[in-house]
Amino acid sequence: MSEMANTDPEGIDGVRMTWNVWPRTKVEASKCVIPLAACIAPIRFHTDIPTLPYAPLRCKTCSAVLNPFSRVDFNAKIWICPFCYQRNHFPPHYTLISETNLPGELYPQYTTVQYSLPHDSTPHSLPAPVFVFVLDTCMIEEEMGYVKSALKQAIGLLPDNALVGFISFGTQVQVHELGFSELSKVYVFRGSKEISKDQILEQLGLGSSGRRPGPVGGGYNQPKGVQNGFPNSGVTRFLLPASECEYTLDALLDELQSDQWPVPPGNRSSRCTGVAVSVAAGLLGACVAGTGARIVALVGGPCTEGPGAIVSKDLSEPVRSHKDLDKDAAPYFKKAVKFYDSLAKQLVSQGHVLDLFASALDQVGVAEMKVAIEKTGGLVVLAESFGHSVFKDSFRRVFEQGEQSLGLCFNGTLEINCSKDIKIQGVIGPCTSLEKKGPAVADTSIGEGNTTAWKMCSLDRSTCLTVFFDLSSSDQSNTPGTVNPQLYLQFLTSFQNPQGQMMLRVTTITRRWIDSSVSSEELVQGFDQETAAVVMARKTSLKMETEESFDATRWLDRGLIRLCSKFGDYRKDDPASFTLNPCFSLFPQFMFNLRRSQFVQVFNNSPDETAYFRMLLNRENITNAAVMIQPSLISYSFNSLPQPALLDVASIAADRILLLDSYFSIVIFHGMTIAQWRNMGYQNQQEHLAFGQLLQAPHDDTQMIIRERFPVPRLVVCDQHGSQARFLLAKLNPSATYNNAHEMAAGSDVIFTDDVSLQVFFEHLQRLAVQS
Repeated sequence: MSEMANTDPEGIDGVRMTWNVWPRTKVEASKCVIPLAACIAPIRFHTDIPTLPYAPLRCKTCSAVLNPFSRVDFNAKIWICPFCYQRNHFPPHYTLISETNLPGELYPQYTTVQYSLPHDSTPHSLPAPVFVFVLDTCMIEEEMGYVKSALKQAIGLLPDNALVGFISFGTQVQVHELGFSELSKVYVFRGSKEISKDQILEQLGLGSSGRRPGPVGGGYNQPKGVQNGFPNSGVTRFLLPASECEYTLDALLDELQSDQWPVPPGNRSSRCTGVAVSVAAGLLGACVAGTGARIVALVGGPCTEGPGAIVSKDLSEPVRSHKDLDKDAAPYFKKAVKFYDSLAKQLVSQGHVLDLFASALDQVGVAEMKVAIEKTGGLVVLAESFGHSVFKDSFRRVFEQGEQSLGLCFNGTLEINCSKDIKIQGVIGPCTSLEKKGPAVADTSIGEGNTTAWKMCSLDRSTCLTVFFDLSSSDQSNTPGTVNPQLYLQFLTSFQNPQGQMMLRVTTITRRWIDSSVSSEELVQGFDQETAAVVMARKTSLKMETEESFDATRWLDRGLIRLCSKFGDYRKDDPASFTLNPCFSLFPQFMFNLRRSQFVQVFNNSPDETAYFRMLLNRENITNAAVMIQPSLISYSFNSLPQPALLDVASIAADRILLLDSYFSIVIFHGMTIAQWRNMGYQNQQEHLAFGQLLQAPHDDTQMIIRERFPVPRLVVCDQHGSQARFLLAKLNPSATYNNAHEMAAGSDVIFTDDVSLQVFFEHLQRLAVQS
């Protein structure tokens, strides 16, 4: 059973919690150091989840959905809600239920069920998804070639009914009218000033006064005035089904040239990314409400023109760095963030998504656009070139169907119901607070807070959100005899699946309350150290972004010392006596790696890279996020099967190949001897087949990792003492540095650093944890 549990720790519910038993009071909870939090994957695929073809039954007081934890009186046909204890009558169509004839949602094993909600209109008019491609044309010819072929491939992969729009931009924004194929027709917007949504619609002839009659009928059996699912037929001039405009778009892309505007020497291209994205958002504003739509922005450099600009056109002025942001010396930053924040609000109110594919050697402004991408649940990929596999393969994955597909869904909302004494502080992850107040809202907020409901304009199979809980400070519920030993949480996620059908996923979970002031043994057994490490990383990242002069390393260290002195076994003031329960033993190591990770150490990363890493940390599941914090290392050698190795410089040996997976990049590292044999070509000789297989094994394993992952990681193949070996060395524990190089075994390596090693970190931790 334990092996089964390890292969899929999230189970049917897709939920992992920092603590799996909860202390009763706010005071006891604060002593636990690690917050009460749940990481949920709202629409993760699982074979055992049943889909029920009817609408759910809701409690008339708290609107929680009927679930296996509801108490049912079969004779009186009444069910009692486990959240508010309200007695609810079953409606007439449930009259046949009995102990032996249960509806799906009451089966004890179906703690997660999915309802397909009846569609109010005719079945064939499910809304088609909309994709508006926004392409930067300020690039060299070679990059333009790469991005055009990626776009053509993507449009070929779209479902036939998906609607496509196309906007290109450089110094100005061009909206291409695809519905008029006899002649290419373009609407041009100036890139230097902000334009309101109404002005955009007016200029495109989609405003309330300037509606031009579109083509009649269009062959759809739909009521007059609604064509192709749109209230005004005008918008169909710009958005056409993929099957109809594929040829027009191919021809248009072939003719499209790089931005022709002259760039004076010593200057950057004039690029109006902000205006282009807001024009796309305005165009989508003309669609029917509730249509799932994505703006897919392909950007090849920094915005230098109009709203959302991040740097001036003068090349002698560098793009902002972390130091500039700390010193408030980034004159464009706050204005650009404010612009994208208002754009995010517009997109969320329309229910539309912004995806960003940025490929450039310099920064493009991911740090400024982060708010709009994260609040709409958009995808983000950062690469060095449009010809790089990180971009090409990731871009293709977005549009692929079949089992490689990401399962992109639209128009999601998440609601949470919880037992009486539990309060919700907020959510970290790709969503927006809907400001829905209720008794379960906590006084303090973390991330998207002050609400019990959140909007997710886009979500996919791997989307993960972290919910932070608090306990109410009142202790009056502790009167003996009335206390329910179980607490309940219910997550309701409604969304529009890729086929356009509205679904509702309901997950109800229960955990036990315990009185931790009496004994903390059960609390310890219920601790999930991997989840706790990820939650701490997410909370730290949020604090680093929102709190002035927040010292992340000190905050993490203090928390770890408090945790170890509460849950460790030791004699006061005797560091040698310190031991940690196995349920906590990996946690200090996670913290050691988190302190050294790119989430906390921003030195050597640009603000764009930091924003990118944090966005992915906040939206991936626990297993993936744990690899971002603490990479996995696998060793391949002649005399044993591939096996996990310690993330330590001592794992390097001349006759070994190491495979490091740090999520964003994968490194295949050949020891010195292996590299020499490979360079001599031994693997091609008949008698050295085993060596050829050894060389191939890590590549095969890498392909399996890459197939499952989005964005596609960067692959680095390097040799010991080669220049790219730094990708591996930077992640290893420096147990051997130039200070103790004389103690080393032959063929291993040293790391030139003054960073403390894990052992020194442990010794300090033990000394501080046992202090009286």
